[in-house]
Amino acid sequence: MLEKLKALARLYGQNFMPKLLEVLIRKKYGKSEFQRDCIAGMTVAVVSVPLSMALAIASGVSPAQGLYTAVVAGFFTALLGGSRYQIGGPTGAFVVIIFNVMQQYGGEGLAMTMLIAGLVLIIAGYLKLGTYIKYIPYPVVVGFTAGIGILLISTQIKDLLGLQIAAVPADFLPKWKAYLDNLDTFSYASLLITAISFGSIAYIQLRRPKLPAYLVSVVAATLIVAVFGLNIDTIGNKFGGIPHFLPMPRMPEFDIHLFLKVFPSGLTIAFLAGVESLLSATVVDGMSGDNHNSNAELIGQGASNIMSLLFGGVPATGAIARTATNFKANAYSPVAAVMQSAFILLFMLVLSPAAKYIPLSCLSCVLILIGWNMLNLEKIYKLLRGPRGDRYTLLATLLLTVLVDLNTAISVGFIMASVIFMHRMSREIEVATDEIVLPDTGSAGGRDVSQSLSERGVMSLRLSGPLFFGGAAQVSRFFRKIGEAPKVLILRMGYVPVVDATGANIIVEFIKKLKKYDTKIILSNVKKQPRRVLHDAFLKEGIDNHTISTASNFENALKMTRRYLRSKEKIVENE
Repeated sequence: MLEKLKALARLYGQNFMPKLLEVLIRKKYGKSEFQRDCIAGMTVAVVSVPLSMALAIASGVSPAQGLYTAVVAGFFTALLGGSRYQIGGPTGAFVVIIFNVMQQYGGEGLAMTMLIAGLVLIIAGYLKLGTYIKYIPYPVVVGFTAGIGILLISTQIKDLLGLQIAAVPADFLPKWKAYLDNLDTFSYASLLITAISFGSIAYIQLRRPKLPAYLVSVVAATLIVAVFGLNIDTIGNKFGGIPHFLPMPRMPEFDIHLFLKVFPSGLTIAFLAGVESLLSATVVDGMSGDNHNSNAELIGQGASNIMSLLFGGVPATGAIARTATNFKANAYSPVAAVMQSAFILLFMLVLSPAAKYIPLSCLSCVLILIGWNMLNLEKIYKLLRGPRGDRYTLLATLLLTVLVDLNTAISVGFIMASVIFMHRMSREIEVATDEIVLPDTGSAGGRDVSQSLSERGVMSLRLSGPLFFGGAAQVSRFFRKIGEAPKVLILRMGYVPVVDATGANIIVEFIKKLKKYDTKIILSNVKKQPRRVLHDAFLKEGIDNHTISTASNFENALKMTRRYLRSKEKIVENE
């Protein structure tokens, strides 16, 4: 058996090996480890059941679809993913996108969106793009996460208060106008369940934190509704309950026109799934000391979304809260996530008749608390007190998420963060003229002669900071201000970490200008990346070693300068 697993591991390769396979091959797995995974899986299932149903309802689909997603995505995330403790399933990040797709294109449009997202994630994994997720600007992540939290809260007011509204507008501002216009239609039964739900969750989290607060709240509210027969919206009278088992897998018909229409939404889901799953994996790595495989994780999330599509589920990704719960429950391996799926399936099989009494107002309380946690006001406060550019990026991303759409918010936020970063880097570029004494003991009858570089016809320029297109104009202006061409120019580049094509072109043009005056140019302490870029640029422009010399450090550059000046003096004397 072990040899077969090793052969399978060689087939995957190191970059794409699922964490489950790695654990089974490299670590001991026996009865005690399986018991740990079973207990952790049961603990997470207790949390996942109410969350999955609540998130599905908020997304505009049936609660059963949320459970299907938790079962299927949880299983395939464990089977193919790259994190040891990751729990896959529906999350709050997708609620707004799913709701909008369902409103515009229905279930077939959602299926096509999930197919796009799954394929994009798998391709991204095989292209080894997982490591690049870390370059997403932090203010953008905080901004769109907080915006999604606000939108999630705003979708729950109708069920929370039991408002009698025939159709709730999709946009944020009209939605709240509809709520305010219909406040007098609230339900006393809904308010009662809301108060009980919030109160029980708060009490458990403060006094009994080891208990599953959401599940206890849902069970209590369900018992009250069932025993007292309250006239309130429930899963039963709104959705007809939940089925006993998973449906048969079905692949939807491919429609190229629908595919093109939902393509942007599919890309957004792929982006969010990639970001959230890798963030979740990174968080649990910090807790556990393990290291996730980011490319395998993307492949696992892509497969999870495609398989969830086949079983009638909704988009899924790694859920940070459930993943952290899994680790804290002493899980040992991805088998814990597999057991979570098995326990949710058992819940559907045994307890589905009781689910029809679950009140929607209780699930709205759960969702509002999820949205509140997504706001993360502490992070927002710290960013608002930070650099001005980060503040503007955060606010723009948040407001565009709430008032326009997520695609626009992420695009604008990313562009803003990039431009602000380039502006900051351009301010780090400095060009200074050295005033250093150049001793020479080889002239004036053996007497020590010390003259400044400028007196000997030598110019030393010290560059520091990244020499790229953002700050190239500043360097170019400095070069243009230089008057008389020197005999020797020393360019000190020890503090230039990177040079792009624009920066290289400015140096090339400056060297070509000095070449007309027979100036000797010495490049000092050039780093690896700038040396490679400048070498290629010099070759293309025909600049050879007769014009340019390189020195490993500034002291060697001064020695080369002294030798060059002596050779020039001897030539003059001979003439």
